[in-house]
Amino acid sequence: MLDELKEEEIVNKVGGRFKLSTLIQKRLVQLNQGSRPLVKMKTADRMKVVLQEIMQDKIYLDASHQVRITGDMPDIRDEPELNLNDL
Repeated sequence: MLDELKEEEIVNKVGGRFKLSTLIQKRLVQLNQGSRPLVKMKTADRMKVVLQEIMQDKIYLDASHQVRITGDMPDIRDEPELNLNDL
């Protein structure tokens, strides 16, 4: 289990465990369908990316349980998203 999920801070940040699991699931679907990460990380683990996006207040669930993005997109054009050497 990821350490971030053991913390109550992330649960409280999104408003409960149900909202947290919904937000994670919906954002993972977006990333798997080709959306760009909103945080710079040197990992291909999308779950870690989503958790960092939540912790940095980059994403949230609106009243209709849709994922919304806040803040500015980081400039990630200078680094590749996938390093083939990591495979």
